[in-house]
Amino acid sequence: MARFKSGSNLEKVFLSGTLAVTGELGPPKSADRKVIAEKADILKGYVDAVNITDCQTAIVRTSSIASAAILMERGLEPIVQMTCRDRNRIAIQSDILGAAALGVKNLLCLTGDHQSFGNHPEAKNVFDLDSVHLVSCLKNMRDKKIFINGEKMDVAPKMFIGAVENPFADPFEIRAPRVGKKVAAGADFFQTQIIYNVPKFKKWMKQVRDLGLHKKAYIMAGVAPLKSAGMARYMKNFVPGMDVPDEYIERMVEAKDPKDEGINVCVDIINQVKKIEGVAGVHIMAIEWEEAVPVITERAKLLPRPTL
Repeated sequence: MARFKSGSNLEKVFLSGTLAVTGELGPPKSADRKVIAEKADILKGYVDAVNITDCQTAIVRTSSIASAAILMERGLEPIVQMTCRDRNRIAIQSDILGAAALGVKNLLCLTGDHQSFGNHPEAKNVFDLDSVHLVSCLKNMRDKKIFINGEKMDVAPKMFIGAVENPFADPFEIRAPRVGKKVAAGADFFQTQIIYNVPKFKKWMKQVRDLGLHKKAYIMAGVAPLKSAGMARYMKNFVPGMDVPDEYIERMVEAKDPKDEGINVCVDIINQVKKIEGVAGVHIMAIEWEEAVPVITERAKLLPRPTL
């Protein structure tokens, strides 16, 4: 596996051979930095790095880069999510340089949800680049010190390059090759869509291994705690690319304490996926329920996190 020394703590954890653990933080729909700081303090010590979402579901929120600066003040390592929806190539490259200048070491490249899903459906999207082009852009900026137009820069953004993949989207047979496409573009690590159907995830991971991609990039299995049976049903029936088996819905229906059972489901899935060859980490998505992350990491025996 190619080893680029980005200075990222997350990369150091991967290189150490320890199962990496990342969390996720959604910035507020306001300029209240206290919200970001309080969420960061909940996650501190329980994860190796924290994803900062970039106006997730196309809803206006505090900038992911500004939020990352607040996280670093609190002693956490951010993974800045960057979508292509709202920026052209000029703004993308400018934001990458700005994030690097602030000390950001990880960037997760996303195409982004369409604005019709958000609170400004009348907004014009950009999509000048897609996620693969964004990965390639960042790799060239980092490794070759060049912008998209071929111009040279003096100081490169030293970033660990992340991408995402959904093992459950249709058509299934192209999902692993899509990982290969992003690896070829320059992705160093991947975070997957939330996993509930572990057998299908195992099939996807076998395809990833058959292509040798687990030796070229680090694969993080995405997991999330369920809050209720209603949430489980909604994800199963209305969220595209989500696969929630009935057994988990039944567990939530029968649970005396649904939130506690939802955490147990998440822990059960972590304990299964971390045994799969090629899985280098878990990404815990508990947006607006950050308090669940310490409980999950403790029950899944993912503590203490390494200090490198």
